[in-house]
Amino acid sequence: MTTTDMPGTPGSLEPLVPGPVDLTGYRLGAPQQAGALTMIPITGPAYPGIVPPRSGLKLTQVAGYGRVELRNGSPDGVAIVPLHIGYIQDAAQNHALCRSAFLAPGAAVMFDDACCVQESQGGYLTERDQWFFVLPVELRARALELRGVHGYSKLWNDIGNLNARYGLPRRGHLEQVLSRKRAVLTQFQSRLEPQPGQLGALFFIGGRFAGLELAPDPVYFAEVWMALVCFAYGAAAWHAEPQPAPGDLTPAPYEAADLASLRAELARDRAARTSEIAGWAAAVPAGDARLQEEERYLGLRLSTVTGAELAGQVVTDGDRPVYASLFARSIT
Repeated sequence: MTTTDMPGTPGSLEPLVPGPVDLTGYRLGAPQQAGALTMIPITGPAYPGIVPPRSGLKLTQVAGYGRVELRNGSPDGVAIVPLHIGYIQDAAQNHALCRSAFLAPGAAVMFDDACCVQESQGGYLTERDQWFFVLPVELRARALELRGVHGYSKLWNDIGNLNARYGLPRRGHLEQVLSRKRAVLTQFQSRLEPQPGQLGALFFIGGRFAGLELAPDPVYFAEVWMALVCFAYGAAAWHAEPQPAPGDLTPAPYEAADLASLRAELARDRAARTSEIAGWAAAVPAGDARLQEEERYLGLRLSTVTGAELAGQVVTDGDRPVYASLFARSIT
């Protein structure tokens, strides 16, 4: 499919999130699907001056388990740390953050409430060989609840439960999913492709809302894309992938007898699929979600979103959204 506005989908995403976050002016593009994972691109006005996470942010040290320092390498732009970003290295205790934050130009911030995600593994992360992920969506609500809580092992039980649901050994080792299944998960990076100008996405797993991600600009979104599509949402989609029944691999043939009829049947299929996904988008929960301000940087405000069905964090400048990472509390 080409990137176009979805027929029947409103141009504003305002109903998808709590009232204080006004997404008027953002548009939904044509949906893309890979297995159980569906992604709807979001385009809209870019917000300049925000440092992208891969090229601008660096993990500089781990000062004891559960204490991770990040530095903003830019001399003139503020960094917004992606919510639930984590780092993996061989022969080191892997860590993830429970919250987002602002980093002033050239500044370093120590996250004392980080969590270890590799039970019983020794060694500290260093500045070498850095690649980052975002926590799988099934862990994100719990991780957000644990922001401000000190204790490096605080997520191990939840990771163990996740592994057990995935049919893996029940241990607090997230690398059982992120590293050992990486070859499978990274396929989502190529099967779903960001579109020109895309700075956000809606993610659905098995037809259910999983998350809404919004970046300040397309460069920022491109740098966090792999972490989101492969790990934050790809892991759950991989687990939700149904096993094909006998005969499922052979689709029913079209009844068209000529090219014009075939094109008409294809158009009907696409219209029906687009209408179905538009219904998913219209049903994204907002409910009783509330905003709680966490910190400020000049005119930017970082707030936590909490509700019965929705959670996450957003950055706003007045009423204008700058960054958002919102996810369903449950995707089952």
